[in-house]
Amino acid sequence: MAPTSRSASRSTPRTTVPIPRRPPEVRQDLVRRWYEDELGWAAVTGPDGVRLCTGLRFDVLEVPADAGFAMLRRLDPRSPVAVRGETMQLLVAAGAADELPGLLDWLEWGALPLDLVAVGEGGLMAAPTPPGWSGSQEAAVWVRPPEPGREAEPVLPALTTLAACPAGSAVGGGGGAPDLVRLVDTAATHCHRARLRRARSGPTAQPLAFS
Repeated sequence: MAPTSRSASRSTPRTTVPIPRRPPEVRQDLVRRWYEDELGWAAVTGPDGVRLCTGLRFDVLEVPADAGFAMLRRLDPRSPVAVRGETMQLLVAAGAADELPGLLDWLEWGALPLDLVAVGEGGLMAAPTPPGWSGSQEAAVWVRPPEPGREAEPVLPALTTLAACPAGSAVGGGGGAPDLVRLVDTAATHCHRARLRRARSGPTAQPLAFS
């Protein structure tokens, strides 16, 4: 009997064909259309992905993520909040960015470095991955997403009277919009505390005269 070739008895290995992924430009278009169709927000696409246009429907206050998470419980739960890397982004009423320098001075925070930045008219914000969608680890994500079909403006922090808000809170009274003054004061307080914590924990930390 002739010997049987070993190679003939081996089964041919199966090749797994990966599921084709959508090209980046197709996904970007879907994300842009979601924001335009579901929320009515202006968005643009480019080499850096999808960006939301600020200064039209909303402005953005950017704070360090550690300060932002520390102040979340003091924020109105209806106001959209996103995070991207080490930065938290708080959506506020359009025009609020122009008020930030004056508010910080009025609240006596203007002389201190706070890492508190406002993005307003003509600016762009990286579009967070829409709620329920998968995204890359580097992508911005919603911590408190906006609700499709509901106008965001009524719940965005805006300038109101100080009497409308309880002390120590950025939540408006009577179901109205959160007060921008309270929000800025709360954000500045937590940004300052976060800077002090980082300074104390640094390898060359120096004694600080205030806390």
